[in-house]
Amino acid sequence: MRVFVSAPLPGDAVDVLQRHAEVVVGETGVGVRGASFLEGAPHFDAALTLLTDRVDGELLRRCPRLRLVANMAVGVDNVDVAACREAGVLVTNTPDVLTEATADLAFGLLLATARRIAEGDRDIRAGHFPPWTPTTMLGTRVFGGALGLIGFGRIGQAMARRARGFGMHVAYTQRTRHPESLERATGASYLPLDALVAEADFVSLHCPLTDETKQLLSAARLARMKRGAIIVNTARGGCVDEGALIAALESGHLGGAGLDVFADEPRVPARLVALPNVVLTPHVASADRTTREAMARLAAENVAAFVQGLPLRTPVP
Repeated sequence: MRVFVSAPLPGDAVDVLQRHAEVVVGETGVGVRGASFLEGAPHFDAALTLLTDRVDGELLRRCPRLRLVANMAVGVDNVDVAACREAGVLVTNTPDVLTEATADLAFGLLLATARRIAEGDRDIRAGHFPPWTPTTMLGTRVFGGALGLIGFGRIGQAMARRARGFGMHVAYTQRTRHPESLERATGASYLPLDALVAEADFVSLHCPLTDETKQLLSAARLARMKRGAIIVNTARGGCVDEGALIAALESGHLGGAGLDVFADEPRVPARLVALPNVVLTPHVASADRTTREAMARLAAENVAAFVQGLPLRTPVP
């Protein structure tokens, strides 16, 4: 069988695949848009894709032999799962392995935004050390604050565990409430979404991007948030009305935002970049070496299982 791998991967994932199939590795930053894929598309049986690869009906028509898309991400919003199902193409993802890394970055963004860490770093690098005064660079206290989590799966629960170390009051919202035993174990209480955004000092998003969650944080919900509240987003940019978020930050209604994801990546609005109370990272929540190697290996193991006719490790329903 022939397998396309979107780009060079960390760790031994490509070595794993080469034991079982003929492997074509694409160009970094190009993936399924590059010549390596386009030239070999009619002959690929499986593809290991990245979140930057759009897998839709048009791509599937180029690949009549394709029977597996192994997406190296938890989210599959870059994959038209319905079109794959119709074409008889299986889809897998990489859950679990990036939970702690993503929660680490999310909490880091929360701290950096609240305590103006990036802003202070920029000042010093620009040669400006502000005079110490009782009001210099006053930020928002994190310890004891109210943290609202939108989505309470693996990553949301990992955020709750971190928040307990900061004495935070944690609430969560999602479509289905968890059992009380899990709420007690995580120290989190359930609130409906509108109540959560109104009561939280910090709101962190940990939900997938679906038709249901697109612009879930709408202009109306942003307006319900406390004045000075902070938003953290390591989920997907499309879960927030980006224009309304920028307006709320510019007006001073929101105190800041820590953003790893954006609505139209890699484009980041100039108005967002210009805001001093925003910390921006380039979709790197899972980017510690151990995690990325585990993600790549899990995606590769799904492909290897497919090639050998074994059950897939993490199929997407």
